[in-house]
Amino acid sequence: MTITRRDVLVSGASAAMGGLAGTAAARPAQDADLIIYGGAIVTMNEAQPSVEAIAVKDGRIVAAGAQNDVLVKWKGPSTRLIELGGHTLLPGFIDAHGHFMNAPRVVTWANCSPAPVGPVHAIPDIVAALKANVEARKIAKGEWVMGYGYDATNLAEKRDLTRLDLDPHFPDNPVMVIHVSNHGAVLNSSGLKTFNVTADTPTPAGGLIAREPGSNEPAGLLMETAFMPIFAQVPQPSEDEMLDLLKPAQQIYASKGCTTAQEGATHAEEIDFLRKAGATGRLYMDIVSLPFVAEVPKIFRSYLTTDNADKLVVIGDPSKEFNVYKDRLKLGGIKFVIDGSPQGKTAFWTKPLLTGGPNGEKDWVGQPLFPKETVEKLYSGATQKNIQIWSHANGDAAIDIVIGAAEKAGVKAGDDRRHVVVHSQCMRPEQLDSYVKLGLSPSFFTEHTFFWGDVHLANLGEERAFFISPAKSAEAKGIPFSNHNDFMVTPVDPMLMVWSAVTRRSKDGVIIGPDERIDVMTALKALTVTPAWQYREENDKGSIDVGKLADLVILKQNPLTAPIDEIPNITVVETFKEGRTIYHVDQKQGWLEPASVGTQVASRGGRFVADDGETAPLGCRCCDGRLAGAAHGEALAGMQALLASNLLA
Repeated sequence: MTITRRDVLVSGASAAMGGLAGTAAARPAQDADLIIYGGAIVTMNEAQPSVEAIAVKDGRIVAAGAQNDVLVKWKGPSTRLIELGGHTLLPGFIDAHGHFMNAPRVVTWANCSPAPVGPVHAIPDIVAALKANVEARKIAKGEWVMGYGYDATNLAEKRDLTRLDLDPHFPDNPVMVIHVSNHGAVLNSSGLKTFNVTADTPTPAGGLIAREPGSNEPAGLLMETAFMPIFAQVPQPSEDEMLDLLKPAQQIYASKGCTTAQEGATHAEEIDFLRKAGATGRLYMDIVSLPFVAEVPKIFRSYLTTDNADKLVVIGDPSKEFNVYKDRLKLGGIKFVIDGSPQGKTAFWTKPLLTGGPNGEKDWVGQPLFPKETVEKLYSGATQKNIQIWSHANGDAAIDIVIGAAEKAGVKAGDDRRHVVVHSQCMRPEQLDSYVKLGLSPSFFTEHTFFWGDVHLANLGEERAFFISPAKSAEAKGIPFSNHNDFMVTPVDPMLMVWSAVTRRSKDGVIIGPDERIDVMTALKALTVTPAWQYREENDKGSIDVGKLADLVILKQNPLTAPIDEIPNITVVETFKEGRTIYHVDQKQGWLEPASVGTQVASRGGRFVADDGETAPLGCRCCDGRLAGAAHGEALAGMQALLASNLLA
């Protein structure tokens, strides 16, 4: 049977009807822990779009229906009652794709992002943000000053930040301000000196060292292969510091109503770290990890042994490690990365960009990050092992590689593989037909139409730019799709995602593909129902139904009735993970500490086992950016090792 978008949206229908029946039963032996009523409750279930009240017990929704029935049958002396008033209850938002391991680091850095994401309009604002961070964090002389979100295209000066802008203000500290793409940074003179970047330093292949006019002196900006080896050497927080930073890191998500986050290209040491965090009770929201394909031999090293000095032998079945929560962490599938980013001109297209390549190349179409044959072999191996595949593909040529790999692997609609094509941005219309045939599901990135829509128009032309993240066309073909932030490329902000999918309005006010706009309800489903399905968690998450986890968010306004341009301004009042508050807008109330180890509500068929592991220093983890220069060579070697290991044979 072919799985369609409608199948996904109505999967909870029977549960919803069961919820109504449940409210008519005799009074339960135990009272509810929580009842929410008296306002708009949007269930995200087509069979029962709204209810008047819900009751929560032991982390799950136990009743959903008429307010009087729920209150009479479930209210007790210890039940917490929440009357919504003008607020709106929805299921908790699910991060369909992002990089959670960036969050602990970002909370210690200065936000140098342009408005509306950050406070920056001009270069003096960047300096002010960095200075404020130095003061707030009491950064000593000689220590690194870090910022993120720098975007020259949005500065009033319409030029790059340089070391000369930074040097007078930070004479005693090295400074690094990360580019919004995560593919580069601007360093001050002290920072450049730390890494011996001078006038005599050659520009590496595939990289950029910006030079001062009329000389060979570095101006401060380093990109791609000139940047990545340097960033890897910047001192990182210790493991204990990273563990402590997990609390504010999770608040980045919880404060926006997210109850499940994704670490979307995880390295072995990061999985070890997250396992330790879960086993010690540091995770209070669910984390779905997608092991980066080149790291699979390291991650599943316990399944490998040698029968001689040269040959690796697989012992056991590593596929059993997937889709099982252990202390709020699960491995959700393997992450493939096919190309780079369209705004950075490192994606892979079939037709040249109109504006040339990142270094001025003519007839530039980009290139894949890995050989097509390698991708096909590993794609087939993972499919045969029944392991879900998440493939990063932005350009249409990269998407062709994914489609070809799926065809060679024998994937077809109705097999319920649920392979996801992350981003699926610069598509051709006929590629959606291939998605239907193969049962591939996209996770779109509609915020690109706002943040870089004008850039895409210049680089791609109207026809191609207007078909970026073609959500309406996918909906018309019955293709289940989610939507994502790709944090920290863009901030965790579900309401901005909804607005971008509904309006597709660029920063310059251009509608980037008016025919691809979707309605608010469809945009909300791309943050709830469909990502739950993509994660194979539709029986536990994505809608407000009896029996599902009480992962919930209270919004100040109802996005279904608010004026469209007010949607990005809708704020979160309270976020619940399994019925427990993990964020409240009233800071005096604060938010509850995570439950102690072992109290997580079990997913159906799940098992929760603490699993410690050795850890290693954590570096920047951006799914495209990390694959530059030496890091790309290491990743390619890892994929060859994976082929040799037969783990995915």
